[in-house]
Amino acid sequence: MTRIEAIMGTLILEIPDDIADAIRLPPKEVDQELHKELALALYQRGVLSSGKACSLAGMTRWEFEDFLELHRVRRHYTDENLEEDINYARSHV
Repeated sequence: MTRIEAIMGTLILEIPDDIADAIRLPPKEVDQELHKELALALYQRGVLSSGKACSLAGMTRWEFEDFLELHRVRRHYTDENLEEDINYARSHV
């Protein structure tokens, strides 16, 4: 039974206790790791931008870049992204 609810702008994903208990991580790390894995999967599928994936994962841009590399996920970086980055860099000199 997986259920996703929207409550006041926040999505809540329910995971049955037997599955949550089967996750082989210390209990204190489960929430953070599930957020990171969801961010990775959605970014990899191209349905979440890198900025939003970073936010969901609770990571900085650089931490997320390292996370992508660790999992061998190709970055989605277009010519438009490059132009935006160049313009941003020029405006903050």
